[in-house]
Amino acid sequence: MEYPHYLRVAYLGTAFFGWQIQSTLRTVQGDFWVALRKLHPEAPMPQGTGRTDAGVHAKEQGVLILCPKPWDSYRLLAALNAHLPLDIRVMEARPAPEGFFPRHHAVAKRYVYRGTEGPAKSPFDEGRRFHVFGADALDRAAMAAAAKHFVGRHDFAGFRSPECVSKTTERVVHDLRLEGVFPEFDLVFEGDRFLMHQVRIMAGTLIDVGKGRIKAADIPRILASKDRVQAGQTAPAEGLWLDRVWFQARFGIGEPCPWGE
Repeated sequence: MEYPHYLRVAYLGTAFFGWQIQSTLRTVQGDFWVALRKLHPEAPMPQGTGRTDAGVHAKEQGVLILCPKPWDSYRLLAALNAHLPLDIRVMEARPAPEGFFPRHHAVAKRYVYRGTEGPAKSPFDEGRRFHVFGADALDRAAMAAAAKHFVGRHDFAGFRSPECVSKTTERVVHDLRLEGVFPEFDLVFEGDRFLMHQVRIMAGTLIDVGKGRIKAADIPRILASKDRVQAGQTAPAEGLWLDRVWFQARFGIGEPCPWGE
């Protein structure tokens, strides 16, 4: 008999080549599986809500594991953390509802792209925030105006990596807002799901708007073009954080999605 557990996992992605296991590179899923097999040598591979790129961080990656025996939730959390490296932590553990699978039952995600600006980057932000160098401040009003054009259902073909293999490029952005006080800024993306590098390209485009390289009013035209060349830079991975995942309400994991299912 197998006992499923849901885990809320946080990690600092700087030293990882993404979430998904690879044969020769260090990944979060790979390190997590090593720790899990310290407890249960025959345990199957842990399953996450979704991939994160190399260098991307997560505050709330949803993970499903299967154990051959029941566990007290606190003891399972402590046992896994005892075997995990310090840049991965289990923040919550609980029995998983029957039939729950994190990737299939996620209905929305929040990503936050964290940045700073100014003539110098703080050493405390290294690997955690992208720094925009410059003597002039970003035009945050223009960035906020441009962000509004991304909200809603759109074809984001021009805002994905050439390596993206998704069959459809239509996605729903529920909200996109600019937060933070100079020199920090946070671009908050909430949507049903995202294409490969979509959030980083949208973030880079908004930064280019703030730098005056792209006009806020040009965003609808760039979306309609479906041309990656017309969009802005792909912002570096170091600033991107998977901040939250909402699941189908019937499983009772976390709060219900504010935009419905």
